[in-house]
Amino acid sequence: MTAGLLALVLGAALLHAVWNALVKLSSERASVFGLLSLGHVALGVALAAASPLPAPQSWPYLAASTLIHFGYYALLNLSYRLGDLSLVYPVARGIAPVLVALGATMGAGEVLAVPVWAGIVAVSAGVVALSGGLRRGALRGRAVLPALLTGLTIAAYSLVDGLGVRLSGAPAGYIGWLFILEIFVTVFVFSSGGRRLWTTSPRTLVTGLAGGLISATAYGMVIWAKALAPLGMVSALRETSVLFAALIGVTFLRERPWRRRIRAAVVVALGVALIALA
Repeated sequence: MTAGLLALVLGAALLHAVWNALVKLSSERASVFGLLSLGHVALGVALAAASPLPAPQSWPYLAASTLIHFGYYALLNLSYRLGDLSLVYPVARGIAPVLVALGATMGAGEVLAVPVWAGIVAVSAGVVALSGGLRRGALRGRAVLPALLTGLTIAAYSLVDGLGVRLSGAPAGYIGWLFILEIFVTVFVFSSGGRRLWTTSPRTLVTGLAGGLISATAYGMVIWAKALAPLGMVSALRETSVLFAALIGVTFLRERPWRRRIRAAVVVALGVALIALA
């Protein structure tokens, strides 16, 4: 992985933590997720118009990723209703490197070195440390399963898009059409919510659309990196966003207790660094 790709994925990690914080701060999260998807569509149209059409071999991956993202948004919304950002986010993101690394080994033939497995163990240890929130009620028992399932969907779409973009022959075109297909998420959210779109506050409109552009930019950067570097390394490095999320949670959202959360997030981030640098 070159220094340029390293900087690209780290920047995406920071942007990813930022949009998750915006979602957590909103009191109208369902509307925000619909608007996030709309922001993706806007950026996708611009990318698709300026890029070649992705190869037909990648179209099934586009469809699969769109379906997986439905589940991702639903589970993430549920997780944030039940738990704090600095706990739910690291749990969901923390298990993803393990699953992506295993999936990349089996599905893409990527061989894992010993330092990579050491990083995976560190990530798992950080997630276990975060479970201390269960005893204090910060991450309630009913929030654990949605957070873990969110991590499963993260790993699933990470692998699907990593393989799809490599088959596309046109990374920008693949990213553009992936975002355009999120129009189905937007339609579902607002059609199932009755008059939700018309009663959404101006602040939520701005938050959702801004978050959508930030989110789309972050994920587009990651997919582009996956076309050029090993899937396991890119996906793992992206999870440094757990550290950014923990810092945002305790600094701006005043989530407590902060010492344990920061320690656990650092352990997860160190494990991710081991995987990325192997």
